[in-house]
Amino acid sequence: MRFALVDGQRREAESGLSGECDGCGSALVAKCGEVRVWHWAHRARRNCDPWWENETEWHRSWKARFPDDWQEVLHRAADGERHRADVKTAHGWALEFQHSFIKPEERRSREAFYAKLMWVVDGTRRKRDKAQFLKAVEESTPLSRSSPFRRVWSGEGALLRDWVVSTAHVFFDFGDEQKLWWLSPASDTTRAYVMPVSVSEFLEIHRQIDGDGADRFDRMAQVHARALTDLRGLRNAEQARSRPSPLNPRRSPRKGRRL
Repeated sequence: MRFALVDGQRREAESGLSGECDGCGSALVAKCGEVRVWHWAHRARRNCDPWWENETEWHRSWKARFPDDWQEVLHRAADGERHRADVKTAHGWALEFQHSFIKPEERRSREAFYAKLMWVVDGTRRKRDKAQFLKAVEESTPLSRSSPFRRVWSGEGALLRDWVVSTAHVFFDFGDEQKLWWLSPASDTTRAYVMPVSVSEFLEIHRQIDGDGADRFDRMAQVHARALTDLRGLRNAEQARSRPSPLNPRRSPRKGRRL
């Protein structure tokens, strides 16, 4: 954890400080070594949030792009279940920065828990992920003339296979300071829909407090979702027209018959 309560105030870990967990109320100790990033840890062997993972510099650099009071926000469900989001924006989006492997059942649990969730996934953790993903993009086809999404094969590489069935918006970070890759939740185990997104635009939308920052993303997502729905409907209709009816099956033309 980056923050703990010290005399009722959120403080970062410093040598000699003692803190309190805002989730379970237990004592925290400041871990300020030379190898890992400075952080708070429960003094006793206790994990008040089973979804928590060891934090890396990659996590910290992403979280630091947002205001301090948006980071490590405790989210409580109506039934009392609680978890700490990496970032929770002013517009209610929970942003989870995922570096390590996550089990499918935990991913599904998080997506069910947060009403509005986005994943930012470290695409540099495994050596082959970036090359496999970019190869899939090179071999992809545009979704339509009006949509920037591209249709790629979902089985191209472990990264897509891990995330293609996510019901949340997923953004792959391959270490490019200028660009993320957005994986649409409309994807499935056969087709994945991806598009590049500017890092600066992603941050601008979510850091915007006044105006329509979150609405801007929602509208953008809805436009692409409608485009996917319309395209699928069109293709299904075309397939239905080309498929022979069981009541009127097509027959092969007889020899000599004009077509």
